[in-house]
Amino acid sequence: MSITQVFYTSRKLAETLAGNPYMAVISITDPTTPEARLDPLFRHILRLSFFDAVPADQFMPPLPGLFNRDMARQIDTFVQELHAAPFELSLMVHCEYGVSRSAAIALFASATTGAPLAAREFTYEANTWVIETLENLHPGLTIDIPRPEACTERRLAQRA
Repeated sequence: MSITQVFYTSRKLAETLAGNPYMAVISITDPTTPEARLDPLFRHILRLSFFDAVPADQFMPPLPGLFNRDMARQIDTFVQELHAAPFELSLMVHCEYGVSRSAAIALFASATTGAPLAAREFTYEANTWVIETLENLHPGLTIDIPRPEACTERRLAQRA
């Protein structure tokens, strides 16, 4: 397995991280904001720009700034190429707040590669439109979004 771990986070945290050539990044920003300032030591970066929105109707014509099938294909290709690489690496996905878009893409990457997703229980707010569009690329793939009840307060958890 080439992708050994999947993480997701906010843009703010991603921009503070020291680069690592063995960590790939999917960088998601809003169409109205500049690209994230990521450390140049991150060598494998896919940059996409779309709003955290769900279309009101699946039959509406595509609206500018919404996640679409072309973006889904780019993510799928990027993840599959990384996973086929002859070396191990981790994958970090970030969006503006590290909640909805990044969680959806991280769930997809974990589901298609089998790599564990850190803090999976916190993905209950994953963007459903992003997940459905990514699932449509792989008939039979079902991405399980945890329920909010699965989230536990980590500060109160027993330490081993």
